[in-house]
Amino acid sequence: MKAAIVIGPGKTPIFGDFETPIAKAGEELISVRAAALSNLTKGRASGSHYSSSNSFPLIAGTDGVGPTQDGHRVYFALPEAPFGALAEFCPVNSRRCVEIPDSVDDITAAAIANPGMSVWAALVERAHLGAGETVLVNGATGTAGRVAVQLAKYLGAGKVIATGRNVAELEEVKSLGADVVIPFNLGPLRASGAEDYEEALKETLSTGIDVVVDYLWGESAKTIITAVAKTVGDRPVRFVHVGGASGEANIELPGTVLRSSAIMLMGSGVGSVSRSALMQSIKGVFESVQPAGLKIETTVVPLSDVGETWEKAAGKPRVVYTIR
Repeated sequence: MKAAIVIGPGKTPIFGDFETPIAKAGEELISVRAAALSNLTKGRASGSHYSSSNSFPLIAGTDGVGPTQDGHRVYFALPEAPFGALAEFCPVNSRRCVEIPDSVDDITAAAIANPGMSVWAALVERAHLGAGETVLVNGATGTAGRVAVQLAKYLGAGKVIATGRNVAELEEVKSLGADVVIPFNLGPLRASGAEDYEEALKETLSTGIDVVVDYLWGESAKTIITAVAKTVGDRPVRFVHVGGASGEANIELPGTVLRSSAIMLMGSGVGSVSRSALMQSIKGVFESVQPAGLKIETTVVPLSDVGETWEKAAGKPRVVYTIR
């Protein structure tokens, strides 16, 4: 069968022939139609993600869409190496499959499942978002961040605050449901950037904050945590770390920040949320696409072009590979 094959750590997948899998007991064999390119897919393929198998060669792709052998159209996730979603066929545990409503097409399902899951798991499984609460999305201009703004509103948030570097894109996020946008400009060339950002946050957070969904980590996350500690006091705030798009793996956080506030730091992802809960999160997202009017930008690319698009594809619109 044709597949996107990774021959070693950090290597770009090549389009070629790979052994056609045979489903084992408890597995479904999916005839893959579409699969999106996500940070998780790239991280696991490169061997850099904590859940990578680091066994090569392997087929790239952590999730996709297609019919089972008995004709049920499903979204599937986390196949076992060496098999992956970027192939004509993919075996996967039947418990990692979710049926797709007729109202959601293949491309939308493939594109929105992973970012939608990250949002749903963070807000529902980890933060237990309550109706009327205030949510801050750190990194709201990215693909997942935009979905987070939309789903936060749909799930009952009374107010959504969106942060990000790009001022123009933050204005676009307003049309998706953000009530307040806060741009920031951080880094060594912007000496007052963190201070300016903290002051803007403190002004906005003075009216209250309940949940932070963080897709960036690094300096922006540290600044938010510091602003919460200085502004909110003993009001519990759930800070849910989902992704590290900033590229800054670590932050230096004084212990006094935690001792002087009721902020609760937690993560959300594979490991901190059970796989069954993650699959339920995807089911919730699919069922919300139509009533919530969820929007996600996509670019559709044939799998044969994986070598030419793998490194170029980043951010939005979300690349979706079509297999058949």
